[in-house]
Formats: sequence, structure tokens, C-alpha cells
Amino acid sequence: MIDSIDLSLVNWSRGQFALTAYYHWLFVPLTLGLSFILAFMETLYVRTGDEKWKSITKFWMTLFGINFAIGVATGIILEFEFGTNWSNYSWFVGDIFGAPLAIEGIMAFFLESTFLAVMFFGWNKISKKWHLASTWLVAIGASLSAVWILVANAWMQHPIGMHFNPETARNEMINFWEILFSPVAVTKVLHTTTSGFVLAAVFVVGISSWYLLKKREILLARRSIMVAAIFGILSSIFLIWTGDESTRQIVHVQPMKLAAIEGLYHGQEGTGLVVIGILSQSEEDPEYENKKDFSFRIEIPKFLSYMAFGRSDAFVPGIIDLIEGNEERGIISSAEKMERGKYAREVLREMKDAKAADDFVSYEARKAKFIDPGFQENYFRYFGYGFIDEPDQLIPNVPLLFYSFHLMVGLGFYFLVFFILAIIMVYRDTLIRRRGFLRLAIWTIPLAYLANLLGWTVAEVGRQPWVIQDLMPTFAAVSRIDAGMVQVTFWLFAAIFTTLAIAEVRIMIKQIKLGPKEGRE
Repeated sequence: MIDSIDLSLVNWSRGQFALTAYYHWLFVPLTLGLSFILAFMETLYVRTGDEKWKSITKFWMTLFGINFAIGVATGIILEFEFGTNWSNYSWFVGDIFGAPLAIEGIMAFFLESTFLAVMFFGWNKISKKWHLASTWLVAIGASLSAVWILVANAWMQHPIGMHFNPETARNEMINFWEILFSPVAVTKVLHTTTSGFVLAAVFVVGISSWYLLKKREILLARRSIMVAAIFGILSSIFLIWTGDESTRQIVHVQPMKLAAIEGLYHGQEGTGLVVIGILSQSEEDPEYENKKDFSFRIEIPKFLSYMAFGRSDAFVPGIIDLIEGNEERGIISSAEKMERGKYAREVLREMKDAKAADDFVSYEARKAKFIDPGFQENYFRYFGYGFIDEPDQLIPNVPLLFYSFHLMVGLGFYFLVFFILAIIMVYRDTLIRRRGFLRLAIWTIPLAYLANLLGWTVAEVGRQPWVIQDLMPTFAAVSRIDAGMVQVTFWLFAAIFTTLAIAEVRIMIKQIKLGPKEGRE
């Protein structure tokens, strides 16, 4: 591993990856959700034989195609960055992390791409049912692509189904199914893909509302809002449920993340759930310079304890408990974890030295430790802590996480109410007269994108300083390359991605203004 850290290289590498991931996630959610909305609309066309449904499907399919093309470009660059900027990470866990990515490329991407051509160019060339099948397969393929990426990410949050090979200093997969069906992976897949469904539903309702404001394409707009609002209501309910499940999981696998998103420094029994709060600099605990207190908050008493453990009187650990330890609650201090991690690294170093000196007795003795369950449980599980110099490094950015999480949650409930109002107005045939709501629907589109980006901020910043939870900190994962090279490519990618995003928005707006092709003939 590495002993000297170039913080400039680490920061620029993190910045470049975050930039690429954020831009990629601007396109992916719309692809995930819009593909299923297309499938539902085409199903209505096939079942009813109404040519208007065909025209509506083809219109939204055009917008789907524009978004899909740019999303693929950013995704390819994102995967290449693992090899260029994060080679230590790729070496350490490539045998595990690479498997889901390979499956995504071989199975999901080819399934999606193969039937994409049929979906776009197969109208009137194949039967209605075969074309409908291709549209559903594109939707399924898009979700399968997301599944494998999210499984890989979930493993980084909760590494299981593997063992460490001290001879190669690599982690190797021993149980693929444990990784695939990890509760963390299942929840992450369901929650993240559903967030894409919600965004797509908001997008369709918002664009359709613009048509109603302009008194254009009235039938397309009303039918589209009907389908999208029903899809959005179901997706929003499921999104809230999976978010609740995620909270129950992270208290066990990433307790520091939960403490940070709730601004909880001192653990307590019967912990309340903060609904709204404002953080300010704490005047207490002078040893924690960045400690925050609430200058204002509204909370639901004991609800966080109930959400996390199913009991209103349960103890929820805070940041200081996790740093300093809490012997009464069985929480090991960060200092103790650092010592255990350093010991695990020292055993690995001694094993390599013994091999280099042809001291096979010492080599085998140290190698045997990594097979011993006691050593695995008490020392190797804290391997990453051996890289940490100060306990403060283990505390993520609390204000960023707190505000990101609570704004994301608030928007999630807002979307549910938004869809319910939309479907009520469609049912009562009053939507076209509710111009205030129609304008609100347009402005809700950027809010949906914001909510998705906030979700990824919570997931990834909340894991810091880890690139693999407890096993490898971010600064130990970077490649040994010149920071200036990363800086140059950062600005290059920023320019390219921004240009692509602007191009997509302009093409989308142009296509929306033109409306359905059938309506222009």
C-alpha cells in the first residue's frame, strides 16, 4: 500500500470522479423512469388500438433517445476512471468490484442496446406485440444496468462475501450471491432506481403542463399526466418505504453516516428524529473544533430510535460515542480501531518481509493469522483504520450531510403530494384551469434533479473517509500519478460534460417546442 499521501492528488481525483458521477446521474434517472413510462404508454396503445397512444409514445421516445445517448458517454468515462485515477482501489478489490461491472456490460448493456434499435426503428416493420416486447426489454435492460452498478456501490458501503488474500494483498470474492442479495444492495437498488422513476414522472408531468399552459397538444398532455402521475404516486410511496429501510440498515453498517445526517453528536436513548433544523458552531467540547449544535430544530420525539431499532427507547450512538467509544454500549473507540488496523497492516508487512528474506517459518506463521477467524474479526475488519492519523478524519462533513439529507427527504414527500394533486385535477378535469399548479409543475422538474443529486451526496459523502467501508480510506485508493494531470483532465471533462448538458437541454427544448411528429404533419 502507500505510506506518503499527496493530498492535492487525492482532492483532484475525488473532484474529478464526483464531477463525472454527478453529470452521469443527471442523465441516468430519466432513462430509468422514462423507459417504463414508454412501456406503459405503448401497452395502452396495443391494448386499445388508439393511434393517439402511439403518437404519445413516439414523442416521449424521442426525448428518451436524446437523453440515453449522452448518458452512455458519461458512463463509459466513469468506469475508465477506476483504472486511471484509482488503481490502488482497483488492485485491492478489483476481483470483486469488477464482476458486477463486467456483468453489466455483457448482459444488461447488450440487452438494452440490441432492443433499443428495434424500439426506435421497428415501427410498422414488426408486429405491435413484438415492438411492445422490445420496448419492455429496453426498460428492463436499463434497470439491469443500474442494478449491477448499484450492487457494486453497495458492496463498497458494506463489504461482504469476500476474503483477503495476504499473498496478493487483494480481496477476493467467495460468495457472489451474498454480494448480490446483501440487504444493503437490495435496498440501494430499489431506492435508487425508484428515485429515477419519480424524476421521470415529474419530467413528464412538467413538460405536459407546459403544453397545457400554451394550450397545445391537450390530449397528449392530459393522457401523459394521467400515466405519469399514477406511476409517480406508486413510485413515491415505494421510495419513502425503501428510504426508511435504508435508515434501519445504516445504523448497523454505517453508524457514523446516520449520526452525521441527523447532526447527532451525543448518543442517547429515545432519540428524536429532526424534521427541520439549523446548525451553528458549538461553544462546547473545545476539543472538537467543528462540532455543531442546533440553534433551531423541530423533531419527532423518540422516532429515530424507533426507525433505527424498532424500539422507541433504543440507544442511537452519536459521533462522539463512535470516536471516543462507549464501553457501556460495546462501542470501540476510533483510537482502538486504529491500533488494531495498524497491527493488521504490520502483520502483512512482516509477512512480505519474511518472504523476501526466505524466512518461510515466519512467513507461514503470519500468513496463518489472516485465515484465523479471531484475527479476521478483531483486527483485519479494521484494516483501513491503520491508514488513519487522527480520529477527526473519521467524521464526514456534518452540515453538508444534514442539510442534503433533510432537503432530499422533504422533496420526497413533496413529490408524493404533487402527484396526488395532479391526478385529482386530471380526474376532475380542472387541470387546464389551474395555471398556478401548471407553472409549479414546470419548476418541479429541477427540484427532482436536485433531490437525486442530494441522494448521491448523502450516500457518498456520508461514507467518507472510506472508499470501502472500514477497509480502505479514499486517500489510500488513488493512483500514483501527477496531480497536475488529474487537474487538467478535471477541467477538460468539466468543459465537455457542461457542453453535453447544454446541448441536451437545447435539443430537448427544441423537440418539445416542435411537439409530436404526427401533430406537425
